[in-house]
Amino acid sequence: MATRRDLILLVDDDIKIVELLRAYLVRAGFDVIAATDGRSALDLIRDREPRLVVLDLMLPELDGWQLTREVRRASEVPILMLTARGTLRDRIHGLSEGADDYLAKPFAPSEVVARVKAVLRRAPRPPENRRLRHADLDIDLDRYEVTRGGQPVELSPVEFRLLAALVEAKGRVLSRDRLLDELSGPESEGVMERSIDVYVGRLRSKLGDDPDQPSYVATVRGVGYRAARPVGEGAC
Repeated sequence: MATRRDLILLVDDDIKIVELLRAYLVRAGFDVIAATDGRSALDLIRDREPRLVVLDLMLPELDGWQLTREVRRASEVPILMLTARGTLRDRIHGLSEGADDYLAKPFAPSEVVARVKAVLRRAPRPPENRRLRHADLDIDLDRYEVTRGGQPVELSPVEFRLLAALVEAKGRVLSRDRLLDELSGPESEGVMERSIDVYVGRLRSKLGDDPDQPSYVATVRGVGYRAARPVGEGAC
């Protein structure tokens, strides 16, 4: 079954072919975007990160060979080449340049869908982006990025890991010793038990958090810290 992650990029300067394949792929459960030249296709691959590219070779701006070489410098996105150039030599060349499959024109749209599914079955699915959410905070664990109400918050590596540890604990209280364990790493060398309080203070300041009525980090006196309960779930 196709999922919301199964985004297919169609690249062909023939609008009729694009619309025909789009209809078949959408009917099969895929999301579809399209480009009619190689340069636009390269931008979409970088910006949208499709699961698979269906690529014609004869394109304006960048042809299919050039586009494939550009893509392969930074991405392993599967590529299915569609082209009128269907000789054995062309097919071998396409596969050696980085294509995962090769289908000569004219083709049946149903076969294109079948080939797309077959290539995706063989391709490893990209790992899920690891994210945490708490109140209006969005914490991207892979990119070390935090947004508050959609606005970026600049945190140091230690502050970021401190926040992530508290949110991942889902309300459980973490002692200063436990937080020190969570912060182990080269960027936290020199962080001592009592300096946890300093980092919590800096974190609260950057988040605009009031320690007396916290929205993000609550103090449990004599024990440590925990993520504050969302409004409506009781006192912190």
